[in-house]
Amino acid sequence: MTGQLFTWAFPIATPFWALMIFLPTWRGTRRIMASPWVPVLPLVCYFALAVAHFGELWQAVSRPDLAQLQAFAGSPAGAAILWAHLIAFDLFLGRWMFFEARERGIPWWLVSPVLVLTIFLSPFGLVVFLVIRTARIRSAP
Repeated sequence: MTGQLFTWAFPIATPFWALMIFLPTWRGTRRIMASPWVPVLPLVCYFALAVAHFGELWQAVSRPDLAQLQAFAGSPAGAAILWAHLIAFDLFLGRWMFFEARERGIPWWLVSPVLVLTIFLSPFGLVVFLVIRTARIRSAP
């Protein structure tokens, strides 16, 4: 079950990323992405894994210790839990960036590559987006 949930975490999020990246001006994208529940779908994998391995998860996060976190992340369940968590929160962040860009008038052709970066390296994607957002705000009349 752990391997299957790990495998499904990203494909569950993929259609939402595809809408924001490839169909950003389609009315349906805005309507679908407007739901605050979108990032919850990949969390289904997270919750299934977290409930099944709650003792290990709680031990790893309740008293952060590098060795303990390393051991947890090195286990199949730990890696799958962290992956599903990452996928859901990257989607949450990407959704915010998508709507923030629309609100600020940042062109889709500038935002779409940043969303791709966010899928793979969300901290870099966030910083790039914030730089673009700041430039847009400063250049606004």
